[in-house]
Amino acid sequence: MKQQLQQRLQQLKTELESGQKVLADLEAKQNNVRETLLRISGAIQVIEEELAKADETQPNDSATNNNGHPLPSTNLDTATPSIAETP
Repeated sequence: MKQQLQQRLQQLKTELESGQKVLADLEAKQNNVRETLLRISGAIQVIEEELAKADETQPNDSATNNNGHPLPSTNLDTATPSIAETP
């Protein structure tokens, strides 16, 4: 009986040590992910600030898209008349 208890005690100690190693690895991975997310968040903030500066320095022209390219013209005054308007 004593030998079985000693065997079981050794198994439990081995499992405990293994579990602690796994936990340490997971905590290290968690810290790495947290640091990566922090860097990504900082990069997002910098880009958003740069975009805000770019918007402040460019004239607000509603005829351009977000990339500064002109939008296609949609002149409704020269639209083709509908069938009901033709003689």
